[in-house]
Amino acid sequence: MTTLQGLTTMVLTADDVDAAADWYATALGIDPYFRRPEEGPAAYVEFRLGPDEDELGIMDRSYAPSGSSGTGTSITHWQVNDIEAAVADLLARGATTHTAITERGGGFTTASVVDPFGNVLGLMHSPHWTGKH
Repeated sequence: MTTLQGLTTMVLTADDVDAAADWYATALGIDPYFRRPEEGPAAYVEFRLGPDEDELGIMDRSYAPSGSSGTGTSITHWQVNDIEAAVADLLARGATTHTAITERGGGFTTASVVDPFGNVLGLMHSPHWTGKH
């Protein structure tokens, strides 16, 4: 039996990893903690987010598995306290709407945007999120 334990790393792709890292650094208000190679154009960067230090990686699209292109159907949702403000901020930074803000019932609200590099970024406000995982 496969038991999912939790998020380790969500990896996005970009043709220009440095540009994507700059965009996310500005949007998140933090710099990546990891970069390879350390000099020259980046092939991979990684951010740590939230109290669990969940990892958001950005990988050069040339390393993506064959057959993957465009926006995917699997969406990782990241907890936000104010989904309307988060979506508005990302749209102002050049993202486009993927799925509009949607009340799901029971206090759950979701939305998703496509970042300027073609990745779907999911956002969620969950009443179960405690930030103490």
